[in-house]
Amino acid sequence: MESMGALLAILRDGQARTKADLAQLTGLARSTITQRLDALLSDRWIVPHEETITSGGRPATAFSFNQAARVVLTADLGATHDRLAVTDLATTILAERTADVRIDRGPEATLGWLVTSFTELLAEAGYTLGDVCGVGVGLPGPVAHASGRPVSPPIMPGWDGFAVPEWLNERLGVPVLVDNDVNIMALGEHWAAHPQTDHLIFVKIGTGIGCGIISDRRLHRGARGAAGDIGHIQVAGGEDVLCRCGNTGCLEAIAGGAALAAQLEGAVTSRDVVDLVRAGDMRAIQLVRQAGRQIGTVLASMVNFFNPATVVIGGALAESGEHVLAGVREVVYSRSLPLATEHLRIQASELGDRAGMTGAAVMVVEHVLASVD
Repeated sequence: MESMGALLAILRDGQARTKADLAQLTGLARSTITQRLDALLSDRWIVPHEETITSGGRPATAFSFNQAARVVLTADLGATHDRLAVTDLATTILAERTADVRIDRGPEATLGWLVTSFTELLAEAGYTLGDVCGVGVGLPGPVAHASGRPVSPPIMPGWDGFAVPEWLNERLGVPVLVDNDVNIMALGEHWAAHPQTDHLIFVKIGTGIGCGIISDRRLHRGARGAAGDIGHIQVAGGEDVLCRCGNTGCLEAIAGGAALAAQLEGAVTSRDVVDLVRAGDMRAIQLVRQAGRQIGTVLASMVNFFNPATVVIGGALAESGEHVLAGVREVVYSRSLPLATEHLRIQASELGDRAGMTGAAVMVVEHVLASVD
């Protein structure tokens, strides 16, 4: 039997519908529809539409999803840069903040700052914790999806096994969902820019390198949440390069933002590398294009294996423009099967640095609406 959450899922597309419409779509009796709509109206999840709908008889009231019913707190935590936001249920950003905060300072210091920042952002947007339906957090490392806890994250000392959802829930009093940062970026990009695409790969090229996989319009996390960790695939020619994970020759250790910055004078972060590219530094341009080729080598195998319709390149290094895209395209189109690349699109992220915040909101909203009953 259809739950109230299922009715919300139908109305969430923004189209107003009458009781007759919902009865036809769900197969439920009109009396059951009325009962559930009354409950949803009482909790403000839906609102009567501004106009009534007529079909030749008495006008019928239509109902639509109330995207202002609750707000969501979202955080996209990177290795050196964080992005926070308050959004409505349609993922519209109501207030946001960015900050240069290093993830390696530890979980309690980072999350304590997060709680304080969330409280300030809520006040700025005109809301309180009572209006919040959930918190979504992206972390720059492997996360066990079932528990929301980081698992041996290479660049996050002190975070291994830390109970992030529980720690935040104790202080904020709302549900907390945690995932790998590239997974929430993939969710956000798919939701906002490619909703009709069934199969999509999102590649984040920042301090590290990761990949989010959308399959049949759903995020594919794998058995434990480790799907898409392409940054630690070994690539040819890098056997002597030590990675922070302890292995050698990893893609991230060769083509990640930190690896490129280490080869450029005056560069410390991925954003420094991008600044040099934009300034016309030829050494930086050459390194970024070569990084694109190395990433393309791994992606060519993924394209042959998964056959996506779209590959989206995001993260800090994607802001270097066509240089990294050109390197990726050069290798993917030459090394993948013609059938896999015939209609393949390889493009930069349309959401840019907001992809993670948007995706964290999507993750929370879908979880919260599914539990409405």
